[in-house]
Amino acid sequence: MKRRRAQWLVWLGVLVAMAATARLGIWQLDRAAQKIAIERAWQERAQLAPLPMAALPRDAADLAALLHRRVVVEGRWLSRHTLYLDNRVHDGAAGFVVVTPLLLAPGDAVLVQRGWAPRDAGDRTRVPAMPLADGSARLEARIAIWPSHRLALSPAAESGPIRQNLDSAQLARDLGVALRPLSLQQLSAPEPADALQRDWPVPVQDVWKNQGYALQWFALCALIAGLALWYGWISPRRRGQEG
Repeated sequence: MKRRRAQWLVWLGVLVAMAATARLGIWQLDRAAQKIAIERAWQERAQLAPLPMAALPRDAADLAALLHRRVVVEGRWLSRHTLYLDNRVHDGAAGFVVVTPLLLAPGDAVLVQRGWAPRDAGDRTRVPAMPLADGSARLEARIAIWPSHRLALSPAAESGPIRQNLDSAQLARDLGVALRPLSLQQLSAPEPADALQRDWPVPVQDVWKNQGYALQWFALCALIAGLALWYGWISPRRRGQEG
């Protein structure tokens, strides 16, 4: 009686383990499907007509629905606050993403990622000269999140014209204006023309990770089933036949 009860408990544990691993595999496939849907939505948004400047989000809560939409903005460059984000890779080459705040209205500014420039191989502290036209500027851009964070190896990497990362609150204090909770990736060529690269990469979700995790969970589920079948059913019967 006790032996039979123990066997039932083992089989119950096997079924629970199989159900759990199968459910985790399905969950990972669901996550992959969600990411694919997000990518598709981003691609569709990029094809829509540009938004007017009035549609530019002021609150972070409104940003997700407008990410990767094109927008036309007009303002005045705060050129003396131009910064160079270091260790940004483009087509396998290291360089800078040049960023400059654009004043949209008194007390209201947005950070513009103007483009990418290669680093001077002979002098890492040398930054490219990227002149900006005086007066008002009008440009087409893509709505994006704040520039991605990189590991800073020293405090010096967070000060001066060359930065590893940008803190939005600190930059707003330095400017003395409110900054929108986003950045813009410039698409249109400026006047005067510059040598910045503006073929911004399309953000890609790591769908393959979720698909790989799902495969691992399903494989574990199959392994549990195979081991249970062998040790709980096939092997005992083979021993019985041999005996």
